[in-house]
Amino acid sequence: MATATGDILRLVRKGIDVRTVHANTRKPFRFYLCGDPALVAEMRAFLLDGNNVEGMPLDAAACLETIVPGMAQPTITQEARLVLFLGRGGDVSGTTMQPLRALNLPIIAITVDEAAQTSGPSSAPARGTFAEYTVASISREALRGRVFPHIVECCKGVEIAVGRRLPALRESVAAKLTRDAANNALKVALASAVVDHIPVVGLVMGVFASAGDMMAITGIQMMLMLHVEATYGKDPDVQRMWQLLPVIGGGFGWRSLARELSGFIPVAGIAIKGAIAYAGTIVVGEGVAFYYEQGRHMSAGQAKSIYEQTKNEAMTFARDLLRRVTNR
Repeated sequence: MATATGDILRLVRKGIDVRTVHANTRKPFRFYLCGDPALVAEMRAFLLDGNNVEGMPLDAAACLETIVPGMAQPTITQEARLVLFLGRGGDVSGTTMQPLRALNLPIIAITVDEAAQTSGPSSAPARGTFAEYTVASISREALRGRVFPHIVECCKGVEIAVGRRLPALRESVAAKLTRDAANNALKVALASAVVDHIPVVGLVMGVFASAGDMMAITGIQMMLMLHVEATYGKDPDVQRMWQLLPVIGGGFGWRSLARELSGFIPVAGIAIKGAIAYAGTIVVGEGVAFYYEQGRHMSAGQAKSIYEQTKNEAMTFARDLLRRVTNR
């Protein structure tokens, strides 16, 4: 543990890019809201309030603009991300969507119906198209399944700013940031493992090996911690990293185990190494989000459960990826 802590401190001294995190919190964005006036007002209030308003910037309300389809069209800029249409049963089918399609933005049409079963598409709508979602109410429980993740999916590049300004979306933003970081950690680990076993590949991918996969993955995890904290309204501060030293330090142990396994099980070991990097990063991201959602640290049992579940998912993904590469 002492060695791991020393490695982490050296990484911190080299400099975590706090300025980039600050810049990400200030990126501009805009959502357009339209449809049933009462539901629009309710959604607007819910997005701004959620269950936690700590750290919400004063300009948050300006990111939500109410429009009327068919009336004066809003000026579309690069800040515009999506349209939220809110209605009751039958409102979507009874509304001409062409004026909204003309905005060339993803349209998330939400039908609020207490008696209907929650439903929605598996993926977010593309620009100029709409997808209809049915929910029982404007609430966290009803919207967190698909609506919120798809809203965040439409906000690629400004996710941190979205979470910072709209507290109701913070959990979904943190989940996306965590998955993205875990995918990056998986790629680094797989590339490094391949270099270990295929010398010729090392000539092409030597940059990963020379950088040191453990430090590279830990850097990803530390930046993830700052990103999630910024999402929850905290200004980037490397001093708070002490809170997660045990979690990140444990990651060194997981990756050391992965390196040993990859040496004894050449092909399967590559998948194991990638899976451990992926799962360890998920634990870090979800651990930080859990702390700010619940006001306490995740228990060891909860962290282990998440780790084992995501490791198994990553193992399946890594094996499929390696199979495709081998077949080629």
